[in-house]
Amino acid sequence: MAVLVTGGAGYIGSHMVAELLKQNEEVVVVDSLQTGHREAVTGGKLYVGDLRNSVFMETVFRENTIDAVIHFAANSLVGESMTDPSKYYHNNVYGTLCLLDKMKEHGVSKIVFSSTAATYGEPEHVPISEEDRTYPTNTYGETKLAMEKMMKWFDIAHGLKYVALRYFNAAGAHESGSIGEDHHPETHLIPLILQVPLGKREFISIYGDDYATEDGTCVRDYLHVSDLADAHVLALKRLRDGGESAVYNLGSGEGYSVKQVIDAARRVTGHPIPAKLVERRAGDPAVLVASSKKAESELGWKRKRDQMEDIIGSAWTWHKAHPNGYNN
Repeated sequence: MAVLVTGGAGYIGSHMVAELLKQNEEVVVVDSLQTGHREAVTGGKLYVGDLRNSVFMETVFRENTIDAVIHFAANSLVGESMTDPSKYYHNNVYGTLCLLDKMKEHGVSKIVFSSTAATYGEPEHVPISEEDRTYPTNTYGETKLAMEKMMKWFDIAHGLKYVALRYFNAAGAHESGSIGEDHHPETHLIPLILQVPLGKREFISIYGDDYATEDGTCVRDYLHVSDLADAHVLALKRLRDGGESAVYNLGSGEGYSVKQVIDAARRVTGHPIPAKLVERRAGDPAVLVASSKKAESELGWKRKRDQMEDIIGSAWTWHKAHPNGYNN
């Protein structure tokens, strides 16, 4: 019996594949390679194609005995989602509908879904809990919430059980140093900071220092990508053990400010990493931090890599060895 990982050639998906292989699972990967990398897939069987191609997906399901799906495949750039909402609805929402229909046709009734904290929008409380309202402020978050709701109705109608994991900022790289973060364009803070000691940019920009936080810069949750993969394994176990559908946050419960992340990167790299204060970006909340108490109590999930220096250190190992990503 195989686990199908959609988007398994992407950043988090490739770490998921590596963890499943470590657990001696049979792994099937589907990825269009639109943003993923063939070199990131460390094992299993890779099919290159699109979830929306019914003939392609029929081949995947017919050639493999699939027990469960872990679903990462999606466009995920917030800014792009606001300028091209059609792309996000078509790929994320319609792509997921095609996947769920194919699962239903082949009697596959378990899916772990990579959701996002963007489903909450502006937080009502800090830390954010699963009971807080979901009111996305961008198209990306809206499509992810629509995907969650689609799964809920497939559960009610067809008994398809799902676990949706809403997480914040994935960071770091695999302990082997063989896979890591390679986005084009890069939008995530830690790899952008590390471009400075790599000589790819002169400074890192700080978007405002007058927020209602301890040092005036935005505070965000950061989780090591391998800890996220661990949570997906536990969610899969819940479904295989007959558990009901559920939604879980994954976060640190504390968070780090932009200045704290930069300071940690300076300590890890030994580089001064100049920072330049620029104007705020529209729509940046001061604090986004999640409570993971539900995941800890119901899934037994616990972060193993909770120090920012450890997270950045693993990323630095990857980026030093792969300054141009997988195109080295």
